[in-house]
Amino acid sequence: MTSDGGIKIPSRLPLLLSHEGVLLPGSTVRFSVDSPRNMQLVSQRLLRGTSLKSTIIGVIPNTRDPEHDTDDLPTLHKIGTAGIAVQVVGSNWPKPHYSLLITGLCRFRVSSLLKERPFVLAEVEQLDKLDQYTTPATEGAAAEDEELGELSKKFYQAAVQLLGMLDMSVPVVAKFRRLLDSLPRETLPDVVASMIRTSNKEKLQVLDAVSLEERFKKALPMLTKQIEGLKLLQKTRKMNPDNEKRVLSVRKGGVFPGRQFNLDGEDEEEDGDDAVALEKKVHGANMPDAALRVCLKELKRLKKMPQSMPEYALTRNYLDLMVELPWSKSTKDCLDIRAARTLLDNDHYAMDKLKRRVLEYLAVRQLKTSLKGPILCFVGPPGVGKTSVGRSIARTLGREFHRIALGGVCDQSDIRGHRRTYVGSMPGRIINGLKTVGVNNPVFLLDEVDKLGKSLQGDPAAALLEVLDPEQNHSFTDHYLNVAFDLSQVLFIATANTTATIPPALLDRMEVLQVPGYTQEERVEIAHRHLIPNQLEQHGLTPQQLHIPQETTQDIISRYTREAGVRSLERKIGAICRAVAVKVAEGHRVTKTEDLIPESPTQQGGKTLKNLQKEMQSMLASMLCFYVIILSWFKMNNWQCKYQLPTCNGLQHQCTH
Repeated sequence: MTSDGGIKIPSRLPLLLSHEGVLLPGSTVRFSVDSPRNMQLVSQRLLRGTSLKSTIIGVIPNTRDPEHDTDDLPTLHKIGTAGIAVQVVGSNWPKPHYSLLITGLCRFRVSSLLKERPFVLAEVEQLDKLDQYTTPATEGAAAEDEELGELSKKFYQAAVQLLGMLDMSVPVVAKFRRLLDSLPRETLPDVVASMIRTSNKEKLQVLDAVSLEERFKKALPMLTKQIEGLKLLQKTRKMNPDNEKRVLSVRKGGVFPGRQFNLDGEDEEEDGDDAVALEKKVHGANMPDAALRVCLKELKRLKKMPQSMPEYALTRNYLDLMVELPWSKSTKDCLDIRAARTLLDNDHYAMDKLKRRVLEYLAVRQLKTSLKGPILCFVGPPGVGKTSVGRSIARTLGREFHRIALGGVCDQSDIRGHRRTYVGSMPGRIINGLKTVGVNNPVFLLDEVDKLGKSLQGDPAAALLEVLDPEQNHSFTDHYLNVAFDLSQVLFIATANTTATIPPALLDRMEVLQVPGYTQEERVEIAHRHLIPNQLEQHGLTPQQLHIPQETTQDIISRYTREAGVRSLERKIGAICRAVAVKVAEGHRVTKTEDLIPESPTQQGGKTLKNLQKEMQSMLASMLCFYVIILSWFKMNNWQCKYQLPTCNGLQHQCTH
């Protein structure tokens, strides 16, 4: 197979009749083989052969319908391409067939047919020399002829222009651009014609062009046609910038088979304005230098990234979040202490300790404007108004308010967010809250901080240590942002029912303010100031239709509510309003206040004082045995104990042992 003229193909070649496409020298094409002759060629020649010579076959374009290929041998095309089968894959679905990956080597002419069965075998004449494809461009035949050299130069410039209109970030485009400078000029027509989207008829014309000059003349119009098509597409995009961005694909009329590319012109026209607007937002967000550098770096990556990449949407969402965060936007505090005291007194009765602490904060802010936000923790029984007083504090200061419910949270990612390497990652609830309120100095209410959970996903209470530490939260780092955000201006208020379940490290970072339960007099005042007017409004009643005197309110509190807060009292008042609403809806005219109160309090789900006294007496009877056991244990250990039994039937017992 070797000679002084270079490598030569065998003079006898088995022929593969191709219905799918045209194989050109220098290109690699995959063929699907299912006709009887081609199946026999693969099974008897390619699969049984053991030498390199046995893998070289001839590929002849077959223009006849493949369904009629089983009878007579069609008229063969005189020019074909010798190729080497680099891969053979067999399959039985949906019917038996082979898939061949063939790389074209050179042209040949069919001299005569040697046999037609079981596969076609022909005597061939080699038209191209294989050593041409390793000859440098300066030594090719194009340098010897001036006209041929001019054609070669024009073709090279057109190929460079075509690649310049495509996205160079796509690997196959960048690879072909590098190969364009290293390939010999005489190989360019075959290689380029095999890669651009053209019909089989046009490729067949290039295959039939035996002389190099004719080959350039056939392939150059095809290349020019592709360039004009891309220019027209870019011009259409400029005239219609609102159209959806499209990509080129050979299967839908694109340039390179089986690939997708974005046009640079489309990037400039459609993505350019969007990228410029996003860059302006980044510079206008007044973010710190560290965050600005990260955003500019991500923006640079975004400009080079096709929209079809999954990472494009992730990067865009990240940049949108960064520009929406309130890095330097804040509200001005209302520091009028008298107005603040009036507002707090109107919203809440009692709670003198909490009100005094808020007024102290306002007073210090008047003296020092750069004061860090305090970390407060309201601890008290349910229903005493811990959450509502936090909202009133925000109104008093003139700040935005955001509530974060922490009850049952058992994943630290809820606080610090997910890293962007995870699918579906998102920032934590702290950063999301700042994005929602739009300022960097809101009032954050961390509700039910004593009911935080713990799981394999981490400890959210430990994640709160950085958030609620004034010495650390000025550089709080969310996992999603991966840059520091200043939380020192945020006023954090936590609420809890008990401090027993709060970790000591977290409790040490907060200023605990105990919120005791209300006395009976305070509950009466709260009922007439807030609860009764609210319930009347909710049930569509007027003060003329229902008036509850203070004596009745005291009776409801003492006989039907046993709580530190006022939630049960509010429910009892609501039950009375519903009973009155039924009478009003039925058209009854009620003139006496006593008639507006239900006759039987037990009908509203309450227990009378007599029932409670009976329960206490039965409870004391069962407790006496417990006291005897405890006293025996104390006596055995020589301990003294002074105890007092609860009052029972007017008797009070006090003993010392």
